[in-house]
Amino acid sequence: MKVIRLREGRERSLQRRHPWVFDSAVARGGGDPGETVRVESQDGRFLAWAAFSPASGIRARAWSFDEAQRIEPPFFHDRVARAVQARERLGIASDGVRLVHGESDGLPGLVVDRYADTLVAQFLSAGAERWKPVLADGLLQATGLAKLYERSDANARTLEGLQPATGWLRGEGATETVIHEHGWSFGVDIATGHKTGFYLDQRDSRRRFADWVKRLGSQRVLNCFCYTGGFTVAALAGGAGHVTSIDSSGPALERARSNVARNGFEAGRADWMDADVNESLRRFLEAGRSFDAIVLDPPKLAPTAQHAERAARAYKDLNRLALKLLEPGGVLFTYSCSGGISADLFHKIVAGAGADAGADGYIAERVGAAPDHPMTLAFPEGEYLKGLIIVRK
Repeated sequence: MKVIRLREGRERSLQRRHPWVFDSAVARGGGDPGETVRVESQDGRFLAWAAFSPASGIRARAWSFDEAQRIEPPFFHDRVARAVQARERLGIASDGVRLVHGESDGLPGLVVDRYADTLVAQFLSAGAERWKPVLADGLLQATGLAKLYERSDANARTLEGLQPATGWLRGEGATETVIHEHGWSFGVDIATGHKTGFYLDQRDSRRRFADWVKRLGSQRVLNCFCYTGGFTVAALAGGAGHVTSIDSSGPALERARSNVARNGFEAGRADWMDADVNESLRRFLEAGRSFDAIVLDPPKLAPTAQHAERAARAYKDLNRLALKLLEPGGVLFTYSCSGGISADLFHKIVAGAGADAGADGYIAERVGAAPDHPMTLAFPEGEYLKGLIIVRK
């Protein structure tokens, strides 16, 4: 077994069971991409078994902190089974579920979602890539399903020195399917959709938005970065008179239209804009338009802390415009899915936007990803999605 030895004092994070070893912490040693290595402190004490990644700034990702553990196929099958069982205990009323959430499930670099009878997996680290066939077998065994599609095309994979990879790993079939949540249904294309096909992490927020629209009697709703219309369907289900939805992707808007029709809502209750959100918000202000409820769910603007300053300016401007467009008593659902923006920083950004807009509001809730996208005590980085529900004064 190959060994990497850390610099003096750099063992503390592993002792707290945080799974990452950065390149700057390594004094010597290495291995092949994805190879299991023994991680030791400067004085030779065992710290973890980890997957080595020579191309990444995260040089090793821990599989286990138990020295007696053997990193072999039964280990991965057990980890996958435990992750699937954890979701069953959550009692999620949907056939679209995150089954494996990387480090939070002890499987760094592996993301797996279930869409009806099909699994979709992302192998985003050198370790997950090395054990791909074993993990694929374990997933089918744990779920009893027969189809597994790979969507290893995220940017994170290139940081590991890996090429994009997509296609059927087990079984085959159509890449378009339909999932259900909260009594609604959504069409999903697992081959071309964002992430693995759909934003499952916003499942609970969509339900919340429908409830707020109903509670406030919101009639004029604005859904920014609407993608395939999840929040649009929620708003219409909540009784909104009219929803304006904006996205810069024509294909996403077409699927959003079909999702509105799929759920039985009149086409005339929804408008669709293939446009830039920031520019559109400015035009709404110039035209004197206002809204009773607004959703801001932009794409990732700060993947790391190094991008936080530039992203903060973009988030602030979006929220400033939205707050100016929001009627007093209206509700704003605003989000950041950027790992480089903490929940506290996001709150400060939105507070600054309010000050610039001359608008204050009550923070009714702090929200995050649905519970099948967990954050653990040892891995706070799992909290990537942050949101605020704000009622304007």
